[in-house]
Amino acid sequence: MQYTHLGRSGLKVSRLCLGTMNFGPQTEEADAHSIMDSALDSGINFFDTANVYGGTGHRGWTEEIIGRWFAQGGERRERTVLATKLYGTMTERPNESKLSALNIRRALDASLKRLQTDYIDVYQFHHIDRDTPWDEIWQAIEVAVQQGKILYSGSSNFAGWHIAQAQEAARRRNYTGLVSEQSIYNLFRREVELEVIPSAQQYGLGLIPWSPLQGGLLGGVLKKQEQGVRRTEGRALETLKKHQDQIQQYEDFADELGHAPGDVALAWLLHQPAVTAPIVGPRTQSQLDAAIRALDVTLDADALKRLDDIFPGYRPAPED
Repeated sequence: MQYTHLGRSGLKVSRLCLGTMNFGPQTEEADAHSIMDSALDSGINFFDTANVYGGTGHRGWTEEIIGRWFAQGGERRERTVLATKLYGTMTERPNESKLSALNIRRALDASLKRLQTDYIDVYQFHHIDRDTPWDEIWQAIEVAVQQGKILYSGSSNFAGWHIAQAQEAARRRNYTGLVSEQSIYNLFRREVELEVIPSAQQYGLGLIPWSPLQGGLLGGVLKKQEQGVRRTEGRALETLKKHQDQIQQYEDFADELGHAPGDVALAWLLHQPAVTAPIVGPRTQSQLDAAIRALDVTLDADALKRLDDIFPGYRPAPED
């Protein structure tokens, strides 16, 4: 396994991050525990979750599953860099969502209880809160740091100017601010190259891309359909129909390289200088094994150019 620092922090994390959103609704607890054990054994030390994961009927379910895994001992907690998030609505009560000081305090304590741990390594804002001032947010986070409940802060789904706003507010308080940003980023979805990535790089944030395979569209979807392994539905089917020629070019190029399409998509992200660790969210052990394979895929300059030709990206704004 390869490791790197999370942004400008001294925290070392694996080049792949284990996403846990499927644990509970899609993956049974025993299988989730087995996947997490396997991830640790492979050297993946960076796990991402959120307080809302588990579905509308059981928000917090995923954190509970992770907590019971930690409780098995074997230094599972000590070997894990744990990232979770707050922002989403946990109940219908008016103060149990977003980033007020009150919700930060309550949501953090509730996550710690579900996760059966006394601290969170990276506490992330799942979305920008346009109604709460940054001084309030940072004061609540500073208190949590002083209490030893969190070590670092991160953002998710922020615009570039949100990152700048957060970091400048933190600077005025002589506080570290954000160390990471979690955004959708893959060959298909490259909008963050306009402003989010330049902002993250300017302020020293590590980028943690989610949906690296764009819901499976970059994972060999056409070949799987031909083999009867996968049936695409809903919005993914509409996107597939619209971009079928593009996806076919991509899968053909992956064949030329001698790699599975999903491996190429993850490897492309790992070749991007701003990226710390793509989030892989396996439902099964075989999906985790496939993600780990991507670490051994090297793409030369010609291969990277060909991928840019198939999936054109962006230059930083405003030059783009």
